[in-house]
Amino acid sequence: QVQLVETGGGAVQPGGSLRLSCAASGSIFSISVMGWFRQAPGKEREFVGAISWSDSKTTYAGSLKGRFTISRDNAKNTVHLQMNSLKPEDTAIYYCAGRLMYGGVWSASSNYPYWGQGTQVTVSS
Repeated sequence: QVQLVETGGGAVQPGGSLRLSCAASGSIFSISVMGWFRQAPGKEREFVGAISWSDSKTTYAGSLKGRFTISRDNAKNTVHLQMNSLKPEDTAIYYCAGRLMYGGVWSASSNYPYWGQGTQVTVSS
């Protein structure tokens, strides 16, 4: 089993920044890709971005590229989501997730068997 714990959420004003972290533990050797997803009230969960443990390859949702950056710290088994120039529409619960396979579609939530509990991000003036 893999356990994922997100931290770093909170409230921020528009234009501000937040850095979320996701610490992985357990059978992390089985994880190839770590993804970030978010879910706003009344909306479906959507893909934010993902990173490979092995080669740091990243991919992002097109609308977020340039404002959000994902990085990894293999020594600490942690991935980070740096969010800049935040907008009210970025308000959501943010989840990290782990998938086993490197190949395939990284943006599909159904391909991630492991999920954290989520952390709330609120962007408001």
